[in-house]
Amino acid sequence: MIEKMTPASALTHPAVELERDYLLQNYSRYPLVIHRGRGPYVYDTAGRRYLDFISGIGVNALGHAHPRIVGVIRQQAALLIHCSNLYYHEYQGPLAQRLARISGLERVFFANSGTEAMEGALKMIRAHGRKSGAEKHEIVSLENSFHGRTLGALSVTGQAKYRADFEPLLPGVRIIPANDPAALEQAVSERTAGIVLEWIQGEGGVYGLPAGYARKARELADRYDALLVMDEIQCGIGRPGVYFAYQMEEPPPQPDITVAAKPLACGLPLGAIMCNAKAAAAIGPGQHGTTFGGGALTCRVALEFLDILDELLPAIRRVGLYFQQELMELARKSAIVKELRAFGLMIGLELNEPGKQYVLDAMAQGLLINCTHENVLRFLPPYIITEREVDAAVKVLGKLLRK
Repeated sequence: MIEKMTPASALTHPAVELERDYLLQNYSRYPLVIHRGRGPYVYDTAGRRYLDFISGIGVNALGHAHPRIVGVIRQQAALLIHCSNLYYHEYQGPLAQRLARISGLERVFFANSGTEAMEGALKMIRAHGRKSGAEKHEIVSLENSFHGRTLGALSVTGQAKYRADFEPLLPGVRIIPANDPAALEQAVSERTAGIVLEWIQGEGGVYGLPAGYARKARELADRYDALLVMDEIQCGIGRPGVYFAYQMEEPPPQPDITVAAKPLACGLPLGAIMCNAKAAAAIGPGQHGTTFGGGALTCRVALEFLDILDELLPAIRRVGLYFQQELMELARKSAIVKELRAFGLMIGLELNEPGKQYVLDAMAQGLLINCTHENVLRFLPPYIITEREVDAAVKVLGKLLRK
């Protein structure tokens, strides 16, 4: 049972005061200082416990302090944390093989984050188009999408609130409605070098692509010799109950490039670009690189994570369906709920009013969730949760919705 509590005051914590004085003030934080975590729970500096149903925005997919991950980190940190990409180490090759096999693609590049992976994919798109001539440089992406905060990733992000202060961005980007196949067909042409799709729009409110849309994008990419990119940074690597969200459709519309990151190294920074031979041919020696990407520690942790994930996929589907059914029952009884959208353990509960206060009230009840797109309560719980944790979360949510 989760009891009502008052979070340990973040407003007077010494670390918070130092942040106010020295840190760039670009985050709007909740009044909570997290000290440690264990399984699906985190604890504040006063020792109060919170059920973590946002898991670092999908990063802590195995919860906190998972014994196998902790063991691998300890062992590998004593051996080798980092060596430059001037040399080989023992884990990049095996991890690349593993990712190629589960994605159905052929080659892999390791970065530090999802945004960096997207930047690499955009360079591959531009380089691919350049081989056919300077005119082939356009990129098509979708309204309501989110692909990262660097200038390149912002250029293909379909939300004005992220883009406006940094324009002009990359030229040649065409942002079109996400649920309009006719608009997609009209936008793609001989000038198109790439099409970028976010299979489930996480920051946009947990919206999935309509059936057949990606298949149409695949057809157009083939027709016009463009690269089809799937952004699986938030919705991939097990989150929907399969390895990648595009594998939810049968047969899967195979991309030329897939980018992923968040849960891959369980909290350590690691992103990946997976691509086929056609996309890989766009990038030659010296055209792209990274200092930290694909280090020994992060790659070894990612291998351990994928071993654990293989065993968890059925549970993700089972518990995700259970959570969805329980939320549907809540929604049925509440006029505040507008719509429920669920994909495994990636769930959005859209309200008829702003969601920020619900997040704060849930935190006071010991449940950590998130609000995106102003009025969508977003749930990205760790893959290790069971029906028991779902029941605890639903009990809190039911209380808040009734209030």
